[in-house]
Amino acid sequence: MLETSSEFAALLGQARQGDAASIKLLVDRYENIIRRAARALLGSQMRPFLDSLDIVQSVHRSLLIGLRRDKFDINSPGNLIALALTLVRRKVARHWRKLQHQPRVAAGTGSDSALDLDHLPGPNVDKVTDVAFNEQVQRFLNNLEPLDRELVELRLQGHSTADVARKLNLDSRFLRVRLGRLRKRLREQGLIEEWL
Repeated sequence: MLETSSEFAALLGQARQGDAASIKLLVDRYENIIRRAARALLGSQMRPFLDSLDIVQSVHRSLLIGLRRDKFDINSPGNLIALALTLVRRKVARHWRKLQHQPRVAAGTGSDSALDLDHLPGPNVDKVTDVAFNEQVQRFLNNLEPLDRELVELRLQGHSTADVARKLNLDSRFLRVRLGRLRKRLREQGLIEEWL
């Protein structure tokens, strides 16, 4: 389980002061999620130009700088994850705009040489969209049943479905069905499902 709100606030405060152990604990909360989101947003056609690990490292850097400068208002693990996902979207969009101006990307004539626009963020990612996305992610996390919330929390910590099944003493097939339903809900709400 993720810590209580007071424990999370204390962890965040220590990370803001530069405590390496606290920073590592915070990074562990979102790293797996943003790696999956970056891979999904980049898609197979954009990955040759940009590695998802570069996006992950860039998000780490932005979050750490923002925390130290007290730039972000984060009060829960859900807020942290929503912010990390927003940063992923912005960074991928920025790289997409740069790639659009490079002749080898923009000048493709066949379908194999063009980028798949359906799986990439458009160039008009703005603050209003980011706020709405963050609110959707937060609502999703807050409205889960206790079992689903625990399942999501363990998945966010990087545990596989089999690990979660062992920890909760439940059948892994049962949990896969629940995960499938959660991913469907994410899709219906227009959120990125690959982080789950």
